[in-house]
Order: sequence, then structure tokens, then C-alpha cells
Amino acid sequence: MRPTTTAPLEVTRDEGRRRAIEELSDPLYGEHEPSIIDRFLAWVEEWLSSLLTAGEGFLPGQVWAALLLLVVVIAVVVLIVYLRPTRNRRLDALVHEGTVRSATDHRASADRHETAGEFAQAVTERLRAISVDLEDRTIIAPRAGRTATELADEAAGVLPGEAEGLREGARIFNDVVYGDRVATPESARTLRELDVRLSAARPVVTGDETAAEAR
Repeated sequence: MRPTTTAPLEVTRDEGRRRAIEELSDPLYGEHEPSIIDRFLAWVEEWLSSLLTAGEGFLPGQVWAALLLLVVVIAVVVLIVYLRPTRNRRLDALVHEGTVRSATDHRASADRHETAGEFAQAVTERLRAISVDLEDRTIIAPRAGRTATELADEAAGVLPGEAEGLREGARIFNDVVYGDRVATPESARTLRELDVRLSAARPVVTGDETAAEAR
């Protein structure tokens, strides 16, 4: 007996659309789709791989050594530029940091250092002699903690003819103390000649002071 065959049922258009929607809505279809995080990690991995491919001529150890050396060089430059005192930072050294002696003693010490070729010590001792001498002569008021620049500014107000020399002497002193300038025979001579001129200088009396003295 020949088996009977059943004719396939005809699926209408609406029925086909319904079945397709049901099939696609099955959660199993979404399980294999990569998430946003997965796609991002894949992109990072691809990017790193491209970098490694571009640097195939270098060994990993060489790359890290070069990076470490670069970091060390940058750190050294930063320390030199930003931590080392410079004139651009307007650092101002104190004239007296220890026991204040007489102007005569400071001058004698400056002379000894200059003769011995110790020009940095000669510069510092000479400006200290100038400071004490100006205070003793009441050109400037005695004050502890005065800096070289303050000394020059205050004395220049009373001895305007030596204003330029005073400020140059203060600059030399500051630079020598902070190591921005190597003291030379010329540096010591400049301070010594300034000391001689200041010893002979007399304060400038203004018109107001003259009128006050007359009264």
C-alpha cells in the first residue's frame, strides 16, 4: 500500500511574520553579542598590538630602560631649574649670619682672604664691613636680619651718588653666596673700591632736612 502524503500547510504572510518575531525574541540570540565593554577591551588590545608591532625592532627591556632614563633626565632638569637658587627668583642673602664684628675686623678679614685668593670670602667679609661702617656712621639705622639688597636700597637713599655701586655690590654678594657667580679678583676689587668710596662719602641733606635744622 502506498503511504499517503499530507500536503504542507500554507503559511500566510501574517503568520510568517509572527513566527519570525517570536524566534528573534528568544534570549539565546543576544547571548553571543559582544557588550560595549567587550568591544572596548578588544579595541584596546588591538591598539596595544599595533604599538608592539611598530616597535618590533626594540627589545622590551630596551624600551623600559629608555623610558626610565628619560624620566630620570627630566627629574634632574626639574631639580636644577626649579630648586637651584637663581637671580630670577630674586633670592636675597642676609649680610650677617653669625657674630657681627667691627668694621675694622671685617676689613682685615676681607684683606686676608683676598690676598690668599679666597675671593668668595673676601666679597662676603667686605660687604659686612660696609654694613657695619654705615651703621656706625648712622648712614643707615642698625637692624638685625638686613639683606644685601635692603642694605643697598637704604644706603642709596642717603648716598645717591653711590646707588649704582651699592646695588652692584649687593648683586655680587648675592650671586657669590648662592653660587650663581664664581668670585673673581675683579669681584673682590669691586667691593674693596666700593668700601673705600663709601668711607669718604657724606650723606646728602635734602631741603626739608636743612629747613628742620635751621629751625
